[in-house]
Amino acid sequence: MALIVHKYGGTSMGSTERIRNVAKRVAKWHAAGHQVVVVPSAMSGETNRLLGLALEITATPDGRELDVIAATGEQASSGLLALALQAEGINARSYAGWQVPVQTDSAHTKARITAIDDKRILAELDAGRVVIVTGFQGVDPGGNITTLGRGGSDTSAVAIAAAIKADECLIYTDVDGVYTTDPRVVPTARRMNVISFEEMLEMASLGSKVLQIRSVEFAGKYRVPLRVLSSLTPPDMPLEQEMRSGTLITFEEDAQMEAAVVSGIAFTRDEAKIMLLGVPDKPGVAYAILGKVADANIDIDMIVQNQSVDGTTDFSFTVHRNDFQKVVQIMQTDIVPAVGARQMIPDENVAKVSIVGIGMRSHAGIASLMFKTLADENINIQMISTSEIKTSVLIQDKYLELAVRALHKAFDLETKPEAE
Repeated sequence: MALIVHKYGGTSMGSTERIRNVAKRVAKWHAAGHQVVVVPSAMSGETNRLLGLALEITATPDGRELDVIAATGEQASSGLLALALQAEGINARSYAGWQVPVQTDSAHTKARITAIDDKRILAELDAGRVVIVTGFQGVDPGGNITTLGRGGSDTSAVAIAAAIKADECLIYTDVDGVYTTDPRVVPTARRMNVISFEEMLEMASLGSKVLQIRSVEFAGKYRVPLRVLSSLTPPDMPLEQEMRSGTLITFEEDAQMEAAVVSGIAFTRDEAKIMLLGVPDKPGVAYAILGKVADANIDIDMIVQNQSVDGTTDFSFTVHRNDFQKVVQIMQTDIVPAVGARQMIPDENVAKVSIVGIGMRSHAGIASLMFKTLADENINIQMISTSEIKTSVLIQDKYLELAVRALHKAFDLETKPEAE
């Protein structure tokens, strides 16, 4: 039998009834002889409630104390799940991250895992127990509780799976797998049976919300097979059927790269663009523009610099829309006067659309079909970014859904057969 990690999100843990259903599902796997470690999130909305209470106390809460507060959400859901499993006749025991321990650095509210001690988990499994470990949290070298940032329970689950050398990590969510694009935008979007880590990493970084990007990075680095599947199916679903459901995220050689040139369409409405016109074209100008943005801990996404004309150039870049006003202020006060730019044009009415597929490495003409499809819909491309397995374009946000639907159809993602 296999060693399996189950991760359940906040929706899956959203009520005592759903927690009982999770317990029934876990009990089914345990009864079949599998060793199971469960990593639950806090109940849906609980983390927001807890952090909201902190903000009612002070507008500038201390990061260490925020972690102490936020970590209680996962502790409560883990204890409740242990009780539900015990009610099913299963010997279960819950542990907080600091009890395992899950060791992290000291970056409160956004810590990174540095190591996991597997001894306690493996000992409990050998004793026949189901082990429940809080997601989202750990402990730093000083013994302080830390949290991993939003979506951190996915990362916790994958890290634990890597530490105990699990056969598979199952990510149970409120969707039944990874789709070729968001079904709310394209109703004919198709659930994929298999996708490679590289493709999933690109999809996650480009706007797909199914998995948190750090968890995919971790899984790819430590070669932990992931499966995304629904927790909203009946908990008594036959185990063999459940084991084949959802989407398997696996290694490129298993994903059969010839099966699809383009696997999916990702998009995000969270982009904003800054354009600087008439920038002196000389060494160091890119650093002069972006250095202070980096110093403010703001991530840059797409960058385009035009050819020099009469000793000047135009320089454009994009940031997350949440950082837009801060970047505009930095440009106005520090950058535009310093570099001697003629004009700054800020624009937050943009969106990014991307095509992703490992088959793009070995097929020509994919980008040109993307550009033709958008041109046929009279959609102007403002910026382009590429890698081996993706092409992204920046467009006006009002055309986003039209672009996604058109590209999904152009690449025949509704009907393209999948290799099993």
